[in-house]
Amino acid sequence: MIFELRRKYLEFFEQKNHLIYPSASLRSEDPTLFFNSAGMVQFKPYFLGATPKFAGVEGIWHRVTTAQKCLRINDIENVGRTLRHHSFFEMMGNFSFGDYFKKEAAQWAWEFLTSKEWLGLDPDRLFVTVYLDDDEAFEVWTKHVGVPAERVSRWGEDENFWPANAVSEGPNGPCGPCSEIFFDRGPQYGSADETGPNTGSGDRYIEIWNLVFTQFDRQEGGRLEPLPQKNIDTGMGFERVAAVMTDSEDAYATALFQPTIRRVAELSGKPYGGAGSLSHRVVADHLRAVTFCIADGIMPANDGAGYVVKMLLRRASRHAWLLGLREPVLWELVEQVVEAMGEAYPEIKGGQERIQGIVKAEEEQFLRTLESGIQRVGQILDQAGKGGELPGEVAFDLWQTYGFPLDLTRDLAAECGVAVDGVGFEAARERARKLSRGGRESQALFTAASDTLGGVAREHGETQFLGYEAYDANAQVLALIEGERLEQAAGEGVAVEIVLDRSPFYPEGGGQIGDAGKLEWPGGAALVTSTSRSSQGLLMHRAKIARGRIEVGQQVRAVVDPARQETQKHHTATHLLHAALRSVLGKHVAQAGSLVAPERLRFDFSHPQALTGGEVERIETLVNRWIQGDFAVDWRTVSIEEARECGAIMLFGEKYGSEVRMVTIGSEGASPSNDQGALVESAGEGSGGVDSTSVSVELCGGTHVRRTGQIGSFVVVSEEAVSAGVRRLEARVGMASLDYLHELRGTLTGLAAELGAAPADLSSRVGRLQVDLKSAQRESASLRDRLATAQAGGGSNQKQKVEEAGGFRYLSTSFDGLDSSSLRTAADNLLLQSGADLVVAGSEGLLVVKVSAEARARGAHAGNLVRELAKRAGGNGGGRPDMAQAGLKDSSRLPEALSALPEILATGVAG
Repeated sequence: MIFELRRKYLEFFEQKNHLIYPSASLRSEDPTLFFNSAGMVQFKPYFLGATPKFAGVEGIWHRVTTAQKCLRINDIENVGRTLRHHSFFEMMGNFSFGDYFKKEAAQWAWEFLTSKEWLGLDPDRLFVTVYLDDDEAFEVWTKHVGVPAERVSRWGEDENFWPANAVSEGPNGPCGPCSEIFFDRGPQYGSADETGPNTGSGDRYIEIWNLVFTQFDRQEGGRLEPLPQKNIDTGMGFERVAAVMTDSEDAYATALFQPTIRRVAELSGKPYGGAGSLSHRVVADHLRAVTFCIADGIMPANDGAGYVVKMLLRRASRHAWLLGLREPVLWELVEQVVEAMGEAYPEIKGGQERIQGIVKAEEEQFLRTLESGIQRVGQILDQAGKGGELPGEVAFDLWQTYGFPLDLTRDLAAECGVAVDGVGFEAARERARKLSRGGRESQALFTAASDTLGGVAREHGETQFLGYEAYDANAQVLALIEGERLEQAAGEGVAVEIVLDRSPFYPEGGGQIGDAGKLEWPGGAALVTSTSRSSQGLLMHRAKIARGRIEVGQQVRAVVDPARQETQKHHTATHLLHAALRSVLGKHVAQAGSLVAPERLRFDFSHPQALTGGEVERIETLVNRWIQGDFAVDWRTVSIEEARECGAIMLFGEKYGSEVRMVTIGSEGASPSNDQGALVESAGEGSGGVDSTSVSVELCGGTHVRRTGQIGSFVVVSEEAVSAGVRRLEARVGMASLDYLHELRGTLTGLAAELGAAPADLSSRVGRLQVDLKSAQRESASLRDRLATAQAGGGSNQKQKVEEAGGFRYLSTSFDGLDSSSLRTAADNLLLQSGADLVVAGSEGLLVVKVSAEARARGAHAGNLVRELAKRAGGNGGGRPDMAQAGLKDSSRLPEALSALPEILATGVAG
């Protein structure tokens, strides 16, 4: 029943003349968001008035329906604690761009929910809410739909205006009043104070549908401006309706999560059910989110959207650990996520092996971090001491660095009698949230720019791209944009974005950089530095007027920089590299990002470990053999079904329409010789194509050479890690590869000359120098230790004798020219020879504190003491109770730090 629900929804609105459009990637194209957090995000330009044309779809559609993948982490701490919060969820939506409005949206929602042909819910169990002053919506529900007035309630902006802060804040783009539909699950789910939607503390009334009437554009200062058209944006929560339709307590009890939860219970030996099942739910929810993120090309990383993926993985891993699972298990559970969701989303089924490899690598790394994190928490709590308080910023750092949520830190702190500053934690987290959300300025700029371009697109349509076949073309100037303003003309020296009706310039996309070049007209010229594509389908030529004056409506000659030919070589080589990686390393390899430019290519791919030298050589050799085979490079537009039948590689995170551009290297039309045919066969199953005479078959919108022989040569420049489970190769082809080899040979020759050896003898010469260096280092260390021993024995550098403060006998002294190792040796000798309780030794901006066992038993702590000493002189440090060290930014302040010792001991801070 659950999986029929998704199909039924889409079919219902298809019958209402809606285009069924595939879900966008979880990664949002909106610069103000990391993820698509609602079904409407990908359609934002159309709400602002842009012509609604969709990738791979003929014609203009003003009605669309989707099943959109969404991710929200606003209430991440509530996931698993409540039964209604999820990080990843599906939003079923129907949208109108200037077509139908409130009446039709309400009638169709009610029909789908209550009609026996569709869901057949009891209308007496449905309740409706509207915005406080939305009389129009109230009348639609009561008079046209027939909902009794007593089951329609009015609420303020927090509940029934979307987004909730749109009335009081701005700018935030398209917004408007909304109307929500609630389902009454019965008194067994409720509480005594719950009398209807949005009341009480129970879960009796569950919101299942939100109809947003987007009719305003919220500007700076909170001003509501009418949109160019009235729109409909609805969202039906798939997980919630699935629970309602199966009469389940919550979505976790449905087939969406149960395969994972049952497997977690089996592996841990802890059954699911009751209050102790928080960890089961967190693992199931977060792993589902991570699986879809990685399938969409969002890899675990230390910043941006990738950091959210890493955080979700770590949170899931910690809850698995709390269930007693000490070995990596999340990667195995990906199979259960695919079991539950793979039919509806084939990208996770096809990418299962790859997703598992990335999850396992990240999980293994975190489990090592978790153990060290527990040790780190222990050290921090020791320093805080019983009865102390852990600062909120420190608690938040433990969450950021080690994945320790506040609840775990509090549990560990409570065992040590330490309180945790929860208010400070929330303040630190809010600061981090503000940084991740970015400023409102960028959102305002996005909104203004979208509105400007939307007007151009409505009047003229999309720019016609000619770059697959042409490097120059005649075109007409449709618009000139300076900043956010449309201009009629631009003079010499002005930087402006130029929109043409047709263009040979490739817009940045698919890893390939946007073309540069020039625009020429009688008496003038503009230098184009880059090209991009707007969400409305306009090619934006970023240019500076070099001479003359350009005007809207003017005819120009658009000429692409010849460097694009080098870019094309690198792009075709990227496809060959992808095929070679899959052939040498295995089918789990999938592209995770790329950069294609005239002088280099960069290729990120999924692989759990560093490549060996032998693997790099095999990959490099295979690509060069394919280049020498001089295979044909063919591209054509095919249906998405034909592309799948051909085994074309489809990149994770890319959105494909019904028609796609398929690039084939080494097709049957290449007619390779016997030797060349063998080269194709050597690609094996890693090529991704079903045709044995194809080296590579991929979906790609970039530009390419016509034959692989035009590439010239291929050389790998570097191989490195990008994040857990993701590697990066950088390579050069053609003249760029020759330039690299010349550069490398020059470096080698120069280095050999510096070392007085022939290039062929360089390795043995460096080996001898390393032996000599290690010998010199051992001798130097020995001399420093002897110097430290001599000075500690009462030499002229010893500044003080044993004194007493705060109940401790101490010795404080400084030395000349000692490194940290020798300084520790000197402090050891002084502590042994002097009989003091503690010794503070300094040299060249370094401080070392050593504390005897007897002094430690009486409360002395080397780490606390050295930290206080360093603070007095602008430094920082810490360490164990018996030995610690610190550094001073200004070595001249060393005497100042040493002189503070008696005062610090007297105040008892060192304990």
